[in-house]
Amino acid sequence: MSERVALLGLGTMGSGMAGRLLKAGIPLTVWNRTAGRAAALQSAGTRVASTPRDAVRDATCAVSMLSDVPASRSVWLGENGALAGVAPGTLLIESSTITPGWLRELDSAARARGCTLIDAPVTGSRNQAAAGELLFLAGGEASAVERATPVLRAMGRDVVRLGPLGSGATLKLINNFICAVQLAAFGEALAFLDKTRLDPAQALPVLLNGAPGSPLLKGIAARIVEGDATVHFALGLMQKDVTYAIEEAGLHSVNLRTADLALELLRAANESGFAHSDLSGMTAYLRGQAPPSGAASARPSAGSR
Repeated sequence: MSERVALLGLGTMGSGMAGRLLKAGIPLTVWNRTAGRAAALQSAGTRVASTPRDAVRDATCAVSMLSDVPASRSVWLGENGALAGVAPGTLLIESSTITPGWLRELDSAARARGCTLIDAPVTGSRNQAAAGELLFLAGGEASAVERATPVLRAMGRDVVRLGPLGSGATLKLINNFICAVQLAAFGEALAFLDKTRLDPAQALPVLLNGAPGSPLLKGIAARIVEGDATVHFALGLMQKDVTYAIEEAGLHSVNLRTADLALELLRAANESGFAHSDLSGMTAYLRGQAPPSGAASARPSAGSR
């Protein structure tokens, strides 16, 4: 591996990705807004940078995994942002779930610095990131995606190039809006079950092993049954993703009516205190259950993902 990687963002996803890069023996520098999240990586020999600009100063490849467009903009273009420190020829990989419009802006700034940008958001969540089982949805020049592939494969099971810059971001928004609609339907289904004489222990396997049983719903159901409150994907971030999907579809003259309904329920759940909970919090909200103790009422603040 000839690349020296800077990873920007050590949230739920970024921490697992960093662990995979470290395990692969790739020279790694990390940055996170909350420096404490990097302690374990620092103990393992990873350089921890004080700013995004510092993180990329020796890198040949910079990867970001952040929460939203404002966080991405700040990390790349803000004061002490990464683009101020990259050397010409550095490969930039934006893996956050963001909008194609922002990617185009970032691409212009990257080209002005003599750098190449690709987008490579992922399917999968906490467990897949830690296990190196992410699927990267890549958009960008074929040669740039080819160059990025060894780095991405160190963190995931495969890389799919979908087309020009923004292609990966677009499919990720489509993927997540479908997930949100499934999530809302499952929450209502459980609320419906609660009011019947059906035994959930019998009814759930029928649903999960039949046509409705997507991997997403199976995972959420397992966490509900086990009482596992671990956050694999924050409900507040799903609200953001569906908002981006609706806006992007509108630019293509498509009205995502099912996404509108899912977004209405996401907003209500998050305003009721579930923003920082796992996606399973949607089912709890729709079943009339209380939010986790100490949960904030706003969606997660901008930062790492």
